[in-house]
Amino acid sequence: MIRLDESRPFIPMRIAVLTVSDTRSLEEDRSGSTLAERIEQAGHRLADRRIVRDEIEEIRVVVRTWIADPGIDVVITTGGTGFTGRDVTPEAIEPLFEKRMDGFSEVFHRLSYDKIGTSTIQSRATGGVAQATYIFVLPGSPGACRDAWDGILKWQLDYRHMPCNFVEILPRLDEHLKRGKLREA
Repeated sequence: MIRLDESRPFIPMRIAVLTVSDTRSLEEDRSGSTLAERIEQAGHRLADRRIVRDEIEEIRVVVRTWIADPGIDVVITTGGTGFTGRDVTPEAIEPLFEKRMDGFSEVFHRLSYDKIGTSTIQSRATGGVAQATYIFVLPGSPGACRDAWDGILKWQLDYRHMPCNFVEILPRLDEHLKRGKLREA
């Protein structure tokens, strides 16, 4: 089912990784490291990597900074997608979405179900677009990060992936913003 058109060039994306955790340091961040390694192995650029506490405003400050940065195409967060009182990543990020990507969550849960069965319902993984930047909110386990990257993101962030991919539509994500500016002029 995965098909790459080798006649198309690989276009590296600039990807930032945010780990949301009250307890992890960069050295102990296995999920963030899993993503960073896979990003670089695929030929993309790790644009930034940070850790913040499970606090809505701390998460939003970093994500807002990254989506405003024209040097970042994709933001991937890991952690804070469960149901405990400290799990607030979807609450922090979903209000920033201009468009929600329901299919990402559905495919992630399908892949996850094959590995962990019904326990996948304990994750609120989500995705969307904000300010012409893709945002993916992943659970905080290395396994979930591997599943999301290997099963979805690796392919959708590859311009050669057929029949379609996120890279080819990236230049058009902000059309609604440009139209609004033209009408104001």
